[in-house]
Amino acid sequence: MESETIMPAEDLARVVHDFQKEGKKIVFTNGCFDILHPGHTTYLAKARALGDMLIVGVNSDSSVRRLKGEKRPIMPESARTRLLAALKAVDFVTIFSEDNPYELIKLLEPDILVKGGDWDSGAIIGRDLVEARGGSVQSLPFIDQFSTTTIIEEILARYREK
Repeated sequence: MESETIMPAEDLARVVHDFQKEGKKIVFTNGCFDILHPGHTTYLAKARALGDMLIVGVNSDSSVRRLKGEKRPIMPESARTRLLAALKAVDFVTIFSEDNPYELIKLLEPDILVKGGDWDSGAIIGRDLVEARGGSVQSLPFIDQFSTTTIIEEILARYREK
C-alpha cells in the first residue's frame, strides 16, 4: 500500500486497538466508492463527526465486479483508495476482497458502524458484532441527487447525444 493512511487490514487492526486503548472512538464505514462525488464526501464528513477516527473499507476490484457487474469498477481500487485517503474526513483506508465487510468489521472491532440511509438499519452487515461489544450502528441520510450509477448514466446519455 502506498500511503500511511492506506494499509492492510491486519496492520490497521493494531492501530485501531492502540487508539481504543487511549479511549478514542473508532468509526467504520465501507463501500465501493467507484466515482467519488459530493454524496460520498458529505456522508464521510458526517460519519467522521461521530467519533475520533474514521476508517473506510473499500471493496476490491473483484468484489465490485461481483456486486455491480463486469463493467465496474470504473476506477481501480488503487485510485479509489488514494482519493479517499486524501479526504480530510478519512483517517485510514483498507481494501477488502469479500462481498461484504463482515470479517473486516470482526477484525477491526469499531465502536461505531455507519452506513448510508439507503440501507435498512436491520440489514446493516456487522451490526451484531458492533452492538455485542457495546458499540452503536448509525444510518446517515442518503443524498438522492448523487449516485455513481446516476453519474454513469448521465455521462453515457451525453455521449450518445453527440
